[in-house]
Amino acid sequence: MSGTSFLRKMSLHKFRKSLSSPKLDSLDLTEAEKAPVRPDEPLTPPPETQTVLLLHAARQPYELTDDYPVPQLQDEHEVLVRTQAIGLNPIDWKAPDFNFAIPTLPYISGRELAGTVIRAPSSSSTRLQEKDRVLVISTDYRDLRKAAYQEYVVGLDYNTVRLPPSLSIEEGSTLGVAFVAAALALGVCAGLDFSHVLDGPDLHSLVRDLPADRIAEDIRAECLDGIRSHERAQKGDWLAVWGGSSTSANLTIQLAKLAGLKTVAVVDKAKHGLRLANHKAIRTDLLVDSHDPERAVAIIKGNLKGKLRFGIDTRGRESATSLLQALSPDNLGGGGEQPLLKEGEAPPSPPSTPHDSTLLSAHLIGLTGLPKQTAPEGTLFHTVPIKLFHEVPAVGEALVSWLERLLKEGLVQPPEIIDVESGLGSINKALDRMRKGEISGGKLVVRV
Repeated sequence: MSGTSFLRKMSLHKFRKSLSSPKLDSLDLTEAEKAPVRPDEPLTPPPETQTVLLLHAARQPYELTDDYPVPQLQDEHEVLVRTQAIGLNPIDWKAPDFNFAIPTLPYISGRELAGTVIRAPSSSSTRLQEKDRVLVISTDYRDLRKAAYQEYVVGLDYNTVRLPPSLSIEEGSTLGVAFVAAALALGVCAGLDFSHVLDGPDLHSLVRDLPADRIAEDIRAECLDGIRSHERAQKGDWLAVWGGSSTSANLTIQLAKLAGLKTVAVVDKAKHGLRLANHKAIRTDLLVDSHDPERAVAIIKGNLKGKLRFGIDTRGRESATSLLQALSPDNLGGGGEQPLLKEGEAPPSPPSTPHDSTLLSAHLIGLTGLPKQTAPEGTLFHTVPIKLFHEVPAVGEALVSWLERLLKEGLVQPPEIIDVESGLGSINKALDRMRKGEISGGKLVVRV
C-alpha cells in the first residue's frame, strides 16, 4: 500500500499542457481502465473486510488499517461502490489540522471518489445499475460509510453520478464537491435559473416548493429568504469569483457562463493567468490579478462601473472582505413599476436588507468564510447550504441527473489533474503536498 506517483517521469509543465484536452490521453489509459468491468464479466462479491485510512486524533496523520468491516447498505436508495480513484480536497487536511468537521473518532475522511457499482440500490426508480462507472459525492461527512478513504463506499443514489465513456475514472473523481458547491451557490444563494441549460434545475423555485420542515433549520433562512425573486441573477449580470484558480471556482465559472452570466476571476495571474486565458471553458470576461487586493477592487469598479451585484469568494474571510468592496447594489430609483413578491413569498429577513424594493441588493457568497463586519446596507451575505444535497433527495437527484447530461454532452469539463498518486497509503504524503501549497489550479488524485 505504499504510495508512489506514476507521473514522476513527466515534467509538470508537460502534464499540465496535456490536460488541456478533456481526455487524459497523455496518461496512456487503456480502455480497460476507462471501463474496468465489462458488461459480460461477472462482479466479484465484496469481501467482509477492507483496508481504510483512519484518523485517531486531531493533528495526526491518517493510519492505514486492515480488516475494517465493509459498509452495509441500509435502505433502498443506497449503493455500494468499489473505490478506484479519490479526489482530494483542502478540507481533507484542514479538518484534522484545525480540529473541525470531525464528528467522531476514529474517523474516515474523503468527500469524492469514482469507482464501479458493486451493489445497485433496490429502489425501482434508481438510475444506477451494477457495473456502472460512477462518481460518488459524499457531502454527508457524519456517515463514515460514505467517506472516500476506504476500498468500498456507500453512496446515495441521488448523490451518485454515472460517468460517460469519454471520462476516465481519475477525471470523474475530481469534480463532485466543487460542482455541488457551485450549483447551490449560484442556484440557491444567487437565484440563478439553470432550466435553459440542458433542462437543468431552478433551485430557487425547487426549494421554495418544499415544505419548510423538510429543510434543516440552520439553512432554512438561506434557502427560503436569502434572495427575493426580483433580485435573482439573470442572463447578462456580472459575477466576480475571488480565488478563481480553485476547483470550486472552476466549476462556478463554467456553470455561470453556461447560464449566460458575465464573469470576473480574481487570481494570481503569475501562476494561473495564461491557463485561464487560454481555457475556453473557464475563460472569463475580465481577468484580474489578486496580488494587490486594493488595485484589484479598483480595476473591477473601473471596468464594471457599478454593475457588479454578485460575488463568490473561495478563499476565506480576508479575500471576501476585499470582494465586498467591489460589489455595488443597483439603485434603480423611485420611478417605474415596483417589483412585487410572489404569492406566499416571505420578505427578506436579514436586517441589512433595504426597505426600498427598488434597490437591488448586492450578494456576497462565501464558500469558506465571510467578512467579520456586519453586511452594509444594500448587501446580503450568504453561506452555501451544502447539506441540501444529501438531506433533500429532490435537490440531490436534480443536480446529479443534470451533471450526467452536462458531462455526456461535454458542456462541463473536469478540472485539471496536477498529479496522480497510487494507493491509500499515499494519501498522507499527498495531503502534505497540499499543505505546502504545491497543488494549485487543479486536483490531486489518488488511484486505489
